[in-house]
Amino acid sequence: MELERNHKPCVIDSKFISLLFTFEDLAPPPHSSLNKSFPVGYPGEYFLLFANCNRGSLVSMHVRTELYNSFDDGKHRDYLSAGETQLPSIYFIFSAFYLCFLAFWIVECCKNKKSVHRIHVLMAVLLIAKALNLICASEEKHYVKVTGTPHGWDVLFYTFQFFRAVLMFTVIILVGTGWSFLKPFLQEKEKQLLMIVIPLQVLANVASTVIGENGPFIKTWVTWNQLFMLVDLICCCAIIFPIVWSIRSLRETSKTDGKAARNLAKLTLFRQFYFLVIGYLYFTRIIVFSLRTISSYKFEWVPNGAEEMASLVFYMMMFHMFRPTDRNEYFLVDDEEEKEAERYLQRQEFEL
Repeated sequence: MELERNHKPCVIDSKFISLLFTFEDLAPPPHSSLNKSFPVGYPGEYFLLFANCNRGSLVSMHVRTELYNSFDDGKHRDYLSAGETQLPSIYFIFSAFYLCFLAFWIVECCKNKKSVHRIHVLMAVLLIAKALNLICASEEKHYVKVTGTPHGWDVLFYTFQFFRAVLMFTVIILVGTGWSFLKPFLQEKEKQLLMIVIPLQVLANVASTVIGENGPFIKTWVTWNQLFMLVDLICCCAIIFPIVWSIRSLRETSKTDGKAARNLAKLTLFRQFYFLVIGYLYFTRIIVFSLRTISSYKFEWVPNGAEEMASLVFYMMMFHMFRPTDRNEYFLVDDEEEKEAERYLQRQEFEL
């Protein structure tokens, strides 16, 4: 705000900065160099800025910087910020949860082999991608914390993040359309939706990679950030449609096939899934964003922890709803329940 009010803005003129050095502090040419440490006495959130306030001049330099928090009288260095130093442990703990979840899911599928559909296999692959994504995120943050660089773990992180994102949206769409549950095929509009969402997710992950690998001071950073948010929002809206289509299809089918109780149970299930997806998207897109906005620099890990906790709860509830089981509660109905379901559907139709 201060720079915007200044007609000739220069960051070194701001009263809010701590000036570290200028060219006056450099040794005389041709061997102009500077090698100094700048301890920070007051805790807070800091950014390192380079400013050229002499318009029309060009400056080139080779810079190596190390920013870290020092512990044990300088013997231990933590290259992560104070608010992110807990992230390696958080990501590792959640990856362990997902690996246990995967083991439980495999056992559950083996117990009910006759009820296992293709979607259950795809859901297992999703758990693998999520666990590997978190393991790579943990290792990336750990190496940054210890050495200051990710040592190639960032490449693996973005790779598994891409597969996890594409698989998650694909699984939600396929579950929402009733693929393998209600019908063993996809309609044309559902195929078209997948053909739209998957390329959009590829674009969103490219934008996410650019945002993650570049700081907020490059010229296109804001553009890529807005593009990522827009594409992610479009994908989130798109995956709601197949669930609505399934609910509408079940409601129409219940009037004609004479299996009111079964259709009512399925209709209730897909309504619950609809609200679950809406709640998950609202929390991870709105609440988490709000937490990132209001959190102090010391608690930057809180939004990440909240997002991973919400994702774990969402996965557990979704997998529980559509788990393989020999004794499917949605098909174990007697004549009395069938009649009661018919009366309930008739009342709903009348009210609508």
